[in-house]
Amino acid sequence: MSVDASNSWVDRRIHLIGVGGAGMSGLAWAAHKLGASVTGSDRSDSTYMERLRAAGIAVTVGHDSANVPDGAEIVVSTAISEENPELAAARESSLEVRHRSELLAEICSSRRQIAVAGTHGKTTTTGMLTFALRELGEDPSFFIGGELPGFGPGGEAANSGWGEGEWVVVEADESDGSFLTLNPEIALITNIEMDHHARWENLAELRGAFHDFAEKARAVVLPEADREMAAGLAAFDREITPFNLSWPGPEELNLSVPGEHNRFNARAAIGALVAAGFGEDEAAGAFTGFTGVKRRQEFKGECAGARVYDDYAHHPTEVGAALAAIREFKPDRLIAVFQPHLYSRTKIFSQQFGAALARADEIVVLDVYPAREKPVGPLEGVSGLDVLRATADRAGGRPSYWAPDLDAAERIVRSRATEGAIIATLGAGDVTKLSDRLVAS
Repeated sequence: MSVDASNSWVDRRIHLIGVGGAGMSGLAWAAHKLGASVTGSDRSDSTYMERLRAAGIAVTVGHDSANVPDGAEIVVSTAISEENPELAAARESSLEVRHRSELLAEICSSRRQIAVAGTHGKTTTTGMLTFALRELGEDPSFFIGGELPGFGPGGEAANSGWGEGEWVVVEADESDGSFLTLNPEIALITNIEMDHHARWENLAELRGAFHDFAEKARAVVLPEADREMAAGLAAFDREITPFNLSWPGPEELNLSVPGEHNRFNARAAIGALVAAGFGEDEAAGAFTGFTGVKRRQEFKGECAGARVYDDYAHHPTEVGAALAAIREFKPDRLIAVFQPHLYSRTKIFSQQFGAALARADEIVVLDVYPAREKPVGPLEGVSGLDVLRATADRAGGRPSYWAPDLDAAERIVRSRATEGAIIATLGAGDVTKLSDRLVAS
């Protein structure tokens, strides 16, 4: 199936505000590939912006009303406020403004769609499915909230791709409810747990949204343990494929990525491939060469003989799973460096973070990476120190260190790095820069 560069795309002008993020940059690339005239802007530069420039897409650093092309469709993410000068200019000029999820749904509607949703594991599972489909002789399109090594035009990592095959694999984001705009043929749910408290009032509301997401699909793949969700969807005559740590597929999986959570993700992906018409053994064999997605237990190099891994884990369940997986490498000592992400998440989960981090032999905790939040009102006084105290309470006397910034964290880690140890940098903020620093010299 060739790319449909019909007049509906060729005649369109699309401007993305916040184009430098993983999701928005992928949309920009795909719309450009389809034939649209694409521009974009972001407050700071990024590797995603560099790749868009290399593809011939005009992107600008900084937000200014002058960046908005005449007659363009404006695409925004949830992170863009009404005060943004480009969005304000678009409103004033009565330009069409669309949420990124609407553009994603439109692009994906031309292909058979596997949508991967869940609180944890959706990026890796989306990557697994994309990799496996290619191994199975397909040429899938994909949209992923991370970077898949080897899938870019020149063999570099990529967060999106527009293939010639009939399938598109898309990471479906529940954080802002945008996954509800998708209309998948196959819906995969890895798990359901509260994380984005600013969007969802409670777990019941969140589970209702996942039900609405899955209800649209012909086939649904979900954890065997979630019998309530399966029963609710069965009433709508859906094809239900439950998965667990040993099924579907052969009893043993030959995976290159460690961790029980990745074995769980792989079983989910096999279930989706079976729903797509592939055999269980055939599907399971397609994962052998999958080495992971960037920032998911990504090996970065060495520091004073210690191996350095970087992981995006930013929820207590993810932190615990990441450390348990890294333990499978059998380090002499495991040094965890954690940067809490968002004041709201830190306030709610500080005790759970402490319990998860106590799995390490030594722990370094940074201050909160605020992202879009400010420590005001009910968030006033929230600090990474809350996580450090909870960690120290559970660490049984194992060393726990406070690092208010990356410089302090680097000094501590370098003083503790030894041959045979593993250093794991964890978090969704800029703690990844620390892993780069540690292996740079």
